[in-house]
Amino acid sequence: MRISLCQSLLTGAIILNLLILYYVSRAQQQMMDKRKELGRGTRRAALPASGLGGGLGVPVGAGGEPGAVGGEGHSRGPRVTVLLREFENFENYVGDVANSFLRQRPELPFLAVADTSPYPPLVLPEGARLLVLSPSPDQPPQAHRPEFHVQTEFVLLVPDGVELEQPRAIERLIRELEGEGGGPVRLVAAPVLARSAVQCLHLRVNLREWTATYSPAASGSSGSVCSALQGDAVVLIRTEDLFNLSVPMGRPLFSSLFVQTALRGWKVKLLESPCFAANHRPLFSSAHNQWKADTRLKEATGKLMRSFGLKRLLLPDGKEQWYGCSKETARCFGTVQDDTPDYLYLDRWTPPCCLRALRETTKYVINILETSGVRYWLEGGTLLGAVRHQDIIPWDYDVDLGIYLEDIPNCDHLKNLDSGSLVDANGYVWERAVEGDFYRVQYSEANHLHVDLWPFYPRNGVMTKDTWTEHKQDVEFPEHFLQPLVPMSFAGVTAYSPNNHRGFLELKFGEGVIENPQYPNPSKKRLDRSKL
Repeated sequence: MRISLCQSLLTGAIILNLLILYYVSRAQQQMMDKRKELGRGTRRAALPASGLGGGLGVPVGAGGEPGAVGGEGHSRGPRVTVLLREFENFENYVGDVANSFLRQRPELPFLAVADTSPYPPLVLPEGARLLVLSPSPDQPPQAHRPEFHVQTEFVLLVPDGVELEQPRAIERLIRELEGEGGGPVRLVAAPVLARSAVQCLHLRVNLREWTATYSPAASGSSGSVCSALQGDAVVLIRTEDLFNLSVPMGRPLFSSLFVQTALRGWKVKLLESPCFAANHRPLFSSAHNQWKADTRLKEATGKLMRSFGLKRLLLPDGKEQWYGCSKETARCFGTVQDDTPDYLYLDRWTPPCCLRALRETTKYVINILETSGVRYWLEGGTLLGAVRHQDIIPWDYDVDLGIYLEDIPNCDHLKNLDSGSLVDANGYVWERAVEGDFYRVQYSEANHLHVDLWPFYPRNGVMTKDTWTEHKQDVEFPEHFLQPLVPMSFAGVTAYSPNNHRGFLELKFGEGVIENPQYPNPSKKRLDRSKL
């Protein structure tokens, strides 16, 4: 068989690409092996009792002076890379920070890291380098990956404007971190002398519920051990640990760092001393620049939290920050297929912003129905949530209420919906559902989280309908469950429910439904009850 010129060229291109991939992979592996070897070497060599040089991996001779290690003449590189990640292009002190560290410790690598090339350009002293994370089509991938630019055992993360006045401070941090061995403390921090003190916090990240909760941590006699910091601090971490995080250089740096370390069970130890100086405080010389920095911080925090799938932050002062849907935006998930919303496949439950919107809509609709004289009751899975949680089931995505068909003319919001939908004065959308003979109240025109209203009428003591859907709760039931209706706590309000909720629910869903929670369609996604 003859091979054409095009086939030959294609074959050659494939071989060339494979060779490039091989050498890039080999270079990356060699870099990681070298870093591990450095780590093993520094761990084998004990730190000297005194003298900063030995503590930082600088060769020390018999008299304590820089020179041969143990008289062997073998030298060893620095153990720490100083890394500055957080700074603003329009006003910063990156050059001053680099000068401060390199003046005291000229052998330490200093790396400033930016998403894009700063403008105006940074003016850095000799020995300091800039790493731009944004890839460029004319450069190899390792040019923009920080793990290829850090070859030391430790990384010292420093904020903008900080100064190194006591060279032994770095040795103290190394000793503290090495003294923790293989325990949960994987980071050691020292405060920066600023107007506001750094605070040690406990951080609990619940990805299933899209939530991060911060709370104050108590101080100890030898320093505070916690899972997050608030305020200015210098943080030491092993290089291997830093680059084993999925987003080692995320911004804001501390927010990104501590969310990831908290999920791994790592702790940070905040020392009372040494302290690092910060002569450039406040960082910004004008109110306008401070406003710009605050705005960028807010935008970066929102982007980071959304990328991590965190939609609700509970702060130490009790306040909340939300990064999910609202009345002006679409809900957090799309059209539900097979009664299984997309987030269940990610092993997550209903986003808290969606639950908040459902609660608001439910409270609003119940108030309208009660004011209008429309008899209603908690239906189906909504009643199940009220019995189990006094709230919406954590993975549910709508609310169901039953209503008496004969009461619909009493409600101005419902009686004329045959001719279309109604957007009321508060932005809620009332409409007849296209899926069947029932009504739907949406949170807003943009956000389609909703409460469904299912009309029933009595016939020979049985609550029935003229049309039916495939919903489990959409079945006939004896009217005596509604005579009388009884109050029940639900989603922060008092709502009406059937008088025998267990009998009602087991009629619709089967025996033991209250004690045996399950996702709506177990054939598609089954609840792991061991994680409840």
